[in-house]
Amino acid sequence: MPRLTVNMDVPYLPVTVLGAGAWGTALAAAAAGRNVPTVLWARDAGQAKAMQQHGTNDKYLPGIPLNPGIRYESDLDAALAHVSAGHSEQNKTPGLIILATPMAGLRHICQAVAQYLERHQARIAGLVWTCKGLDADNAQLPHEIVDEAIAKSHPDLPVGALSGPSFAREVAMGLPVALTVASKHPSLCETVTQALHGGNIRIYSSSDVLGVCVGGALKNIMAIACGISDGLQLGTNARAALVTRGLAEMTRFGVALGAHPATFYGLTGLGDLVLTATGDLSRNRQVGLAIGRGMSPGGILAAGMTAEGARCAKAVLMRAKPLGISMPITQAVVSVLYEGISAGQCVSQLMARDAKQEAEY
Repeated sequence: MPRLTVNMDVPYLPVTVLGAGAWGTALAAAAAGRNVPTVLWARDAGQAKAMQQHGTNDKYLPGIPLNPGIRYESDLDAALAHVSAGHSEQNKTPGLIILATPMAGLRHICQAVAQYLERHQARIAGLVWTCKGLDADNAQLPHEIVDEAIAKSHPDLPVGALSGPSFAREVAMGLPVALTVASKHPSLCETVTQALHGGNIRIYSSSDVLGVCVGGALKNIMAIACGISDGLQLGTNARAALVTRGLAEMTRFGVALGAHPATFYGLTGLGDLVLTATGDLSRNRQVGLAIGRGMSPGGILAAGMTAEGARCAKAVLMRAKPLGISMPITQAVVSVLYEGISAGQCVSQLMARDAKQEAEY
C-alpha cells in the first residue's frame, strides 16, 4: 500500500484536526506523515480510545493503518491547547486548526473555538474548514457561518477554506491529491501549505473564498443529478451534458453572489464536480444512483443514505430565487427529493427547456 512521503525538513507547526470522520482522519494522517505534530479530536471518547489502541479508524476508514505519530483526544480543550499560544506561553509556536466537522456542526465548533481563545487569551496561526454545503435553515455558506461564529469576535484570526477533489480513503492510503486553500489572508495559505504540501499532496492557493465555497456546495447537487441519470441508464452522453451544464449552473450562481468565474474551472469547481459526479466513492452520486434505480427518497433516508447535496439543494434555491438565477438542474433534484416528481419526469422537463446560447452561463 503506498504511503505519504515523509519530509524531514518540515518546520515546526502543530496541527489539530477537529472531527474524526473519514476526511478529518485522512488529513491528520497526511499532516503526521510530514512529521507535523498532529492531534486528532473525536467527539466520542470511545472512538478516540479505539483509534489510539488499534491505530485505525475502523468506523470511517476500515483497513487503513494510520500514522503512529497521531495523538488522539476527546477533550476539546486539550486538543486546542496543542495549537494555541497564550500570554503565559510566549515561547510556544501557535499552530493550525482544521475543522473537519459536517456543515451541521460548523457553527457550534466555531463558537467553541472562539470561546476557548477568549477564555485562555490564546492565539493560533489560523483556522480552515473542510465542510461543503449550505446551512439548511438560513442558506448560509460556510464562510458566512465562520464569519458570524468566530471571525467577528477575532477579526485578526486568519481563516479560510480547504477544498478540492478528494476522496478521504484515497488520501489516507497515500494516493496523489491536489487541494486548494482559499483565504483573504496570504499567511494562512502559507501555513496550510507548510502543514500539508509535499509527497503525494499538492496545495494550491486562492483568494476567492466565496467561489471555493460555492463550488464545494453545488457540485454535490450536480453529482446527485448525474447519479440519477446513470441509475436510469441514460448513457454517458447524458452524463457529459449534466456535468457540463452543471458547471455552468454552478458558475452562474457563484458569479451572481460575487465569486470569480475562473474559480469554477479549477480544482474546487470542475475538478471536484468531475470527481463527485463520476466517482463511485461519492455519497452524492450513490444517492442519485439509488433514486434512478427506483428507490424512493424516503427509503433512502430510512436507509441512512444521506448526502450533503440532498441537505443543501433547497437552500441553494432559497438563495437563487430572489436574485432571479436560473437553476434548472438544482430545481430538478429538489423536485425529485422533496416534491414527489419522478426522475423520469424531471429528465423530460430538462430536455424540453427552450434552446439557448451555450456561452451564457
